[in-house]
Amino acid sequence: MIDLYTWTTPNGRKISIMLEACGLEYEVHTINIGANEQFAPEFLKISPNNKIPAIVDRDGINGEPTSVFESGAILLYLAEKCGKFLPSEPKARLEVMEWLMFQMGSFGPYLGQAHHFNMFVKEPVPYAEKRYQDEAYRLWSVLNTRLKGREFIAGELSIADFALYPWAARFEFQRINPDDYPGVHAWMKRLEAFDFVQRGMQIPG
Repeated sequence: MIDLYTWTTPNGRKISIMLEACGLEYEVHTINIGANEQFAPEFLKISPNNKIPAIVDRDGINGEPTSVFESGAILLYLAEKCGKFLPSEPKARLEVMEWLMFQMGSFGPYLGQAHHFNMFVKEPVPYAEKRYQDEAYRLWSVLNTRLKGREFIAGELSIADFALYPWAARFEFQRINPDDYPGVHAWMKRLEAFDFVQRGMQIPG
């Protein structure tokens, strides 16, 4: 059994998608970041950076409870645990790792800033709004170029797809029209067709 500490964010839904895809048993613990529940001392013990998602694998390394924070690290941990969605062949594995890091370092942090300045600030900040909007366009273009003629991000379906998809699914927050990025749009439709993606995107309910 895995305890999943999460909220209704793209980063959280990366992990619920992965857990559903692997068919692992898990229990959901909601951490309402709007109510600052991520700062509770008991959660800090699991996630030192006070961020969701985090997991505790009750049957983890050496059969002992193992906590993991940071969504990329959790995806890698779960891929190794279930033996799926991360190739063993070195070149294929490297490609998955590259695109996972692309999501962790860019297609996430910068889109999150676009979300903030487009949707949540009380007073408009034109410089920041333009900066992060332009970066959203650029990042979608990078992903679109990668997906031309490809079914998935790095060959077979992988944790790179699971990491990127929930962020792409928030396109409205980024003022993005997916029709302008046909490679990404077609890839999103492929991901949406998986039952486990649909289930994962509803966690927490």
